Amino acid sequence: MRVTIDENSGFCFGVVRAIGEAEEALAKLGKVYSLGDIVHNRIEVQRLEELGLGTISHEDMPSLGGATLLIRAHGEPPRTYRRAEELGLKLIDATCPVVARLQRRIRDAYDKMQAVGGSVVLLGKRGHAEVVGLTGQVNDDVVVVEREEDLDLVDFSRPIYFLSQTTQSIDLFNRLGEEIIRRAGSRERVTLDDTICRRVAGREESLTQFSLSVDVVIFVAGRKSSNGKVLCEVCRKANERTYNIEDVGELEAEWFEGVESVGICGATSTPRWLMERVAEAINANYK
Repeated sequence: MRVTIDENSGFCFGVVRAIGEAEEALAKLGKVYSLGDIVHNRIEVQRLEELGLGTISHEDMPSLGGATLLIRAHGEPPRTYRRAEELGLKLIDATCPVVARLQRRIRDAYDKMQAVGGSVVLLGKRGHAEVVGLTGQVNDDVVVVEREEDLDLVDFSRPIYFLSQTTQSIDLFNRLGEEIIRRAGSRERVTLDDTICRRVAGREESLTQFSLSVDVVIFVAGRKSSNGKVLCEVCRKANERTYNIEDVGELEAEWFEGVESVGICGATSTPRWLMERVAEAINANYK
């Protein structure tokens, strides 16, 4: 049985940058706190915790007493920076540059819509850290939609500026964009601003080809990973024998019976070393 790891899977640039900054700070300081999970992968978070990284919530910030706080790649709303300054916390801002640009785009879009009585609509997962940071740029005055049914929340009598969380599906954005134009009754009253990260979106096509090239796909991703859910479905659409796991303990022998080839891939929050560990477990136990 041939076991192959997808060369295009694994950490995106923003996550690599955030983890690198965390590791560098930990080597110097011994203790650093991340505001929320630095990456939506439980196994990688545990590795960093062993190096001294603490994971805290916003409610924990007052108890840090001047410690060093890391803003993860997902970004934060302006109120978080103001609160950190009030508390005397030292900040490491590891916001992904792509996300930071989108935060500026949201503010610009909001200003444009305010001038014409319009509204900003964002394709994104409600409650997701990136989305919280994006909507917080404009005091949460944004309509967040996750699927076509959510478009019922949009006031189509007003001009609309439609953007997307960086890790959403291009197909979904395009489909909802066309539906927004249809319901608005005029393309001139709708601005479609595709803000999906191409370093992430480009993986959809490559994952489709990768999934078609093997008998079984093992997709490795943390349960909290929004990007993981999207990309796993891309794999499953191409290959129905796609199985989503978080770690090696979830592998099942029946998945590999009579199989000639297995492909291992993952989300932008999946470390390469974890995919390698899964490959080693398959080679050792299921060949």
